[in-house]
Amino acid sequence: MRISSPAFQHGEPIPEKYSRAGDDRTPPLEFEGAPPEARSLVLVMDDPDTSHGTFTHWIVFNIDPATRGFRENDAPEEVRFGCNDWGEADYGGPRPPNGEHRYFFRLYALDCRLTLPNGASRRELEQAMEGHVVANAETMGTFAAPGVSVPR
Repeated sequence: MRISSPAFQHGEPIPEKYSRAGDDRTPPLEFEGAPPEARSLVLVMDDPDTSHGTFTHWIVFNIDPATRGFRENDAPEEVRFGCNDWGEADYGGPRPPNGEHRYFFRLYALDCRLTLPNGASRRELEQAMEGHVVANAETMGTFAAPGVSVPR
């Protein structure tokens, strides 16, 4: 299974329009190779580089396994959204308080659909996923706090 974005390469900067400093648009994503036993997909975007532990930016679940990705700022209507650490059941783009942070987009294939409601917490999501992950993939982009110069 594979996840990628046409907006940035793995390990490269995420364009500003996908951040809270920009338009806070969801980046386009491409999914490939969901296994035949997958009944749903889950997407989690997080930042492990905060001083308070991992910060969750986006949770999308009950994605149809035939889905080939999301267009920019457009997720399928039938999906459900978990609550991010901004307190929203929606996307919340990068906004590191300092330095450059890494943002992981993790895609999980599950052998079931989840019965969680919109707004479920990450903890509830992880508990419901336990024992049901049949494949996973990830990609990562970076984003620096405004005014931070990062050598490339």
